[in-house]
Amino acid sequence: MTRYNLWFFSSLIIALIVSLPILTVFFSFFQETSNYFIILKNTFLFDYIFNSLTILFFVLLITLFLGVTSAYFVSFYEFPLSNFFSWALILAFAVPGYIYAFSIIAFFENYGTAFSMITYFFGDGNYNNLIPKIDGMFGSILAISFSLFPYIYVLTRSSFFYQSSNYLEVGKNLGLSEKETFLQIILPSARPAIIAGLSLVAMECLSDFGTVSFFSVSTLTTGIYNSWLSFDDLNTANQISFILLIFILILFSIEIYSRKEAKYHQPGRGFKPINKIKLSGKKSFVALFFCSSVLFISFIFPVSQMIYWTIKFPKYIQDLDLLKLNLNTLLLVGLASITLVSISLYINYGSRIARSKILNYITNFSISGYAIPGIILAVAFITLFSNLSDFVSNTFGVASSKHFFIGSIFGLILAYFIRFFSLSFNGIKSNYEKINNSIDESAYLLGYSKFKTFSKIHIPHLKTNIILIIVLISLEIIKELPITMILRPFNFETFATQAYVYASQDLLEAAAFPSLLLIIWSTVFIIFSSKYILSKKS
Repeated sequence: MTRYNLWFFSSLIIALIVSLPILTVFFSFFQETSNYFIILKNTFLFDYIFNSLTILFFVLLITLFLGVTSAYFVSFYEFPLSNFFSWALILAFAVPGYIYAFSIIAFFENYGTAFSMITYFFGDGNYNNLIPKIDGMFGSILAISFSLFPYIYVLTRSSFFYQSSNYLEVGKNLGLSEKETFLQIILPSARPAIIAGLSLVAMECLSDFGTVSFFSVSTLTTGIYNSWLSFDDLNTANQISFILLIFILILFSIEIYSRKEAKYHQPGRGFKPINKIKLSGKKSFVALFFCSSVLFISFIFPVSQMIYWTIKFPKYIQDLDLLKLNLNTLLLVGLASITLVSISLYINYGSRIARSKILNYITNFSISGYAIPGIILAVAFITLFSNLSDFVSNTFGVASSKHFFIGSIFGLILAYFIRFFSLSFNGIKSNYEKINNSIDESAYLLGYSKFKTFSKIHIPHLKTNIILIIVLISLEIIKELPITMILRPFNFETFATQAYVYASQDLLEAAAFPSLLLIIWSTVFIIFSSKYILSKKS
């Protein structure tokens, strides 16, 4: 009973910690409204909502097309470099939307990279009028779309793989063409995976701060940031956060509902692996051209732009403390990864021992933090610990303690924990459930204690999975901008914050090298994990 209470209260505490930002934003909404919020409500608030939803609509359309089409080509057809594209297309994950935004502006601006290339090949001339200007809403949509489409690609490709060749045979027996088979059989079967991918894209899109801020598009996220930073109005920031949180929770609910009835089975005896159709001629060229274009635009283009700037303006490299940037980034990655994985293992093992439905409900609630946008989480953190510190100071007469949580490494790690606990917990849980309970019972009969069973049997089985989870957490934290930007200690820079600070000061050339380092680190993590993510056994 005592051991059960330990697991129960541990899980309850974690669930409460994760829910604090949501509760803080919720209760702040009912506080007294400031004059700034009243003015905002009568002027720009509708524009914030309209711009956010407009970007969301077009991003969903573009990512749906890119993700599903590329997944379809590499899953069902064999063409030149098809095996290469199957993993290379997820490299777009390495380029955050805000870095993609830097690249677009740098290439298409007056006297930018495009101008330099035309001048190099055709001589001097007034070419600026011929170069399209991609900025504002259009630029935001493109940057966010090409950085997020891998969510749909990875999930859809996985779903397509488990649609055995029986599905294709059914289409042939019904007299359907390849196009009709895809639209009437294959695509509907992959609907849960596609909707799950679209939900993730939607939540990330609504949460985006760096991209829309750089393109000067006013959305709910920029409204939250400006309310707090520019006008020092934390109450208004929470009011806008509540509106954005409503949209996020609606999308989160849709995603949960969409997979409520979905069943994921491993291939059984009737499963026939897909025999890829070998393309030739015009069809082969179309598949090759499409996948090459997506890879070039989503990854090669921004990386090339960052490399070009780094080589052209080497003086900015001297201004960077590269050792400190690397150490700061790796410090956050290491501390957050160890914390997340350790607690996830502890809670998963506790749920396994306790076998309590109530405990399962609590732990399931505790993974909802991933749906909270980073900027809402940061603002909620500041609100919560400022109010808590003021209350403790006024009640007990002690010194303010909010600096312990705000502007500190500890506060950052705590915010990362809430944001990414879902990724860590679910990743470990998915493999933990594959360890049969009879193995534990056999270990107990052999005299193993619960701790020895955990350390000698469970951990070795989960080792590969734990490494993958650490890699994925590292990838997320390296790219994370709003949480790190708002909650970091003074003069504490990472690749993401350094690149954004330079870009916000209109020093795009200086932002190139930290952006390139961020992409390189992210690419290493992605390549390391891509074979597992896209494995036919996963």
